[in-house]
Amino acid sequence: MTAAAFEEVVHPDGRHELTEQAQASIAHSPLYNEDLAPVRIERRTWTTYAYMALWIGMSINIPSWLLASGLIAVGMDWFQAILTIALGNLIVLVPMLLNSHAGTKYGIPFPVFARASFGTIGANIAALLRAGVACGWFGIQTWIGGTAIFTLVGAIAGSGWSQAAAVFGQPWTLWLSFLIFWGLNVYIIVKGMETLRIFESWSAPLLIGFSILLTIWMMVLAAGEPEGIGSIFQQPSQVGWGAGFWLLFFPSLMGMIAFWSTLSLNMPDFTRFGRGQREQIVGQALGLPTTMTLFAVLAVLTTSATIAVFGEAIWDPVALVARLGEGGGLIGLIVVVLSLFAVALATLTTNVAANLVSPSYDFSNAWPRMISFRTGGLITAVIGIVIQPWNLLSNPNVYIFTWLGFYGGALGTIAGVLIADYWIVRRTQLRLGDLYRTEGAYRYTNGFNLRGLVAFAIGALLAVGGAYSAPGNGPFPEGGLIGFLKFELPWGGFLYDYSWVVGLIVAFLVYWVLATIFPMERAEPVPTAEPAVG
Repeated sequence: MTAAAFEEVVHPDGRHELTEQAQASIAHSPLYNEDLAPVRIERRTWTTYAYMALWIGMSINIPSWLLASGLIAVGMDWFQAILTIALGNLIVLVPMLLNSHAGTKYGIPFPVFARASFGTIGANIAALLRAGVACGWFGIQTWIGGTAIFTLVGAIAGSGWSQAAAVFGQPWTLWLSFLIFWGLNVYIIVKGMETLRIFESWSAPLLIGFSILLTIWMMVLAAGEPEGIGSIFQQPSQVGWGAGFWLLFFPSLMGMIAFWSTLSLNMPDFTRFGRGQREQIVGQALGLPTTMTLFAVLAVLTTSATIAVFGEAIWDPVALVARLGEGGGLIGLIVVVLSLFAVALATLTTNVAANLVSPSYDFSNAWPRMISFRTGGLITAVIGIVIQPWNLLSNPNVYIFTWLGFYGGALGTIAGVLIADYWIVRRTQLRLGDLYRTEGAYRYTNGFNLRGLVAFAIGALLAVGGAYSAPGNGPFPEGGLIGFLKFELPWGGFLYDYSWVVGLIVAFLVYWVLATIFPMERAEPVPTAEPAVG
């Protein structure tokens, strides 16, 4: 019988946990702290609804609402935009579920899971890259939330608020709104994961209800206008369905995939609390692609109605509710107050879950004995202020093709390594205790698994080495970062246009080949414990 058989208890549903003796034996390891430790079975309480609510809460946010507008702005019609969004979310769900499995089976977060494929020290490369992206997203979402508060309060308070004295080029009231929203995010993450679960569970139905109510309200207003609600639906595609569409479709699809590619890595941070595999699989499948598609449809319906009501397309929901509240009086006040609550809630549910949980674990993994989950969250929050990434949303070409495409390609390589190692090489068998030992099975070469690092480097080089930007629409040279890697594919587009798929597939194959040529010691399955009697 293997050593793991004496350290691990395998429950009838396939979930593993360490025995109390094994947990005690690793408690003093520099790779261990209470936040990174495998979750005890009695604390794995998240249900199907919890995961569905998590995804509803994360999906309903202002950037998600603006995705359809970005695609229409670059040439698609409404149906093409919604189709691209729906397909992108169905595709990204696959690696998300594959990586989620380890979290539920072993009760471990993403950076600990990455130790198996990158090494106990090498996992920090994957984790800190993920954390860096999350810090950028945290800055974006926090600025959006603060701006929403500033705009909607201004609709009530008037010019004294919205035209307050400038500090560093912005009204001091805008900075105050930003800091208030920042503080709300920090408060929730400091309270811990159980508070997050409760917060997401009760906020999900409120967010869906408000989104549908806003759409219905605008449709009712538009029904009394001569144009009705059909303006955007009658707007033809600028690229048709021929070659021009496909040249636009694939990089746009990569952008939609990249929108949630970060979560395809770190979903074990959440699924480690799951009651079982069925709960997390069904909950995520019901929560992610359905909500993102429905939200895109609501955005198109609502914006089309604004053309009839206001004479222009208003894609930004904050700007829309500010217009609705311009009439003043009790109704205008109610509109602004409800909208302020809904926007703050929507941005909070997304920001905390998607952009604070993962880096909290990732920074903790870098120095487990000194950085706790809560300390990691505070580090993320501070970096999110310093980064100042609020200009990304100003140009759809930069937002979709540069920001989403570039980091999506880089993170796709990490997903490829994780999937190849866990599903193909190890057949989902890990030595749970050794993930926390400096001299265990995952030490490899001084803490680095060179197979994973080489696969990551080659995948990232091919995925984003040819990154390019049109003049004036991004930071990359028109000829590509590495000129010879910007080459056109036979079916159209350049290699970089498919960055996420390229990164994932190349890293997956390279890792598989290297693990075959240079095989690793593999864990044997642990016998399932007999169910308790009486």
